[in-house]
This record gives sequence, C-alpha cells and structure tokens, in this order.
Amino acid sequence: MFDRLKTYCKTKVPLTDEELKLIDTYFENKDLKKKDFLLQDGKICNFIGFIADGTIRHFHIKDGIEKTCDISFENAWVTDFQSFTHNISCIMNLQAMENTTVFVIRKENLNKLYNECNKYETFGRLMAEQVAQRATEIAMSLSSDKPEERFQNLIKKQPDLFQRVPQKYIANFLGVSPESLSRIRNRIFKKSKS
Repeated sequence: MFDRLKTYCKTKVPLTDEELKLIDTYFENKDLKKKDFLLQDGKICNFIGFIADGTIRHFHIKDGIEKTCDISFENAWVTDFQSFTHNISCIMNLQAMENTTVFVIRKENLNKLYNECNKYETFGRLMAEQVAQRATEIAMSLSSDKPEERFQNLIKKQPDLFQRVPQKYIANFLGVSPESLSRIRNRIFKKSKS
C-alpha cells in the first residue's frame, strides 16, 4: 500500500527491507475526495502527510478572503509545522483539489518511528529541510519575481497544473486576479508561438 512512500524514502536514506516495513506500522492511508479537508484552521495539526497521489492547496483566511499559500503535488510533504511543533491551533487549511491519497504519520507515531530506527530521524530532517526550502522559494519569488515569472516557474514544475487545479486558485497563489492570469497565459502562449 505504501509503495510510493517507500520508493521515495529509499531515494533519500539507505533503508533495509525490514526498516522500510516500519512504514506499514506507523503510517496510515487517508483518501480524500475533491474539496475534502486534510486540515482546517482552528484545529491542532498532529500529523505530517506525504502526498502519494493528488493535489493539496494550502490556504488561510484573512478578512474573510482565502489566501492560497502553496499548492502541493505528489511526493510532497504537508503539515502545519507551527501547530505540529508547538501543539497550538493552526491557521492553515489543507484541502484536496482533486481526489487525493495522503499517507499520514501522527506525532506520537513519528516519535516511536524515530526511536525504533534512527535512520528515520535523518529522513525527518531531510523532509523538514525540503518543506523549509519550499517556503523560502515561495517567499523569495513573491518578493522579487513578477507574476509572469512566478507563473512560468509554476508551469515548468507542474505542466498539467491547469488540468488539476482551478484557475482561480492558481491566480490567488500567484497574487493576481483570474483575469490577469488569463492575460499572462495568453502573452506567454503568443510568445511561444512566435
């Protein structure tokens, strides 16, 4: 069941078959339908999730308006680290944009896994670094790239984005209106044809 996660883990840390079997013990499968929430604001996030299949939108609500912070796809990790680490209510929402499968490990099971096999501590550090690096990339892009550059980077990383995520959420993530996003798409399309 957790083959995708096991394959991913093996690319990061050398694990024996016995060590990989620990994933079966400590992770659980969560199947989400489109629009289902993996996490809602106000709750305490007590898990870290690995997206095996599908798409998760990260957003918070400010002044009654949804603000998309990120869109994660297969082989990405999702959590609200602040809530997870400090055991406080989160302000982040994690919502499926399509039918999505997430492999979840709860905080208490993560600690048991670390105690049982210290290679997973190394893996956990690498995973946290990946999440931190992604957050830094987004912050840098928002502060220095034009919306068109952010759009091109997004499409480069996820070419089937528009088939998987509604345009309004992509526009929200890029910090532009859906109409501006349409103009950006048209400009890029015209440039690529000439």
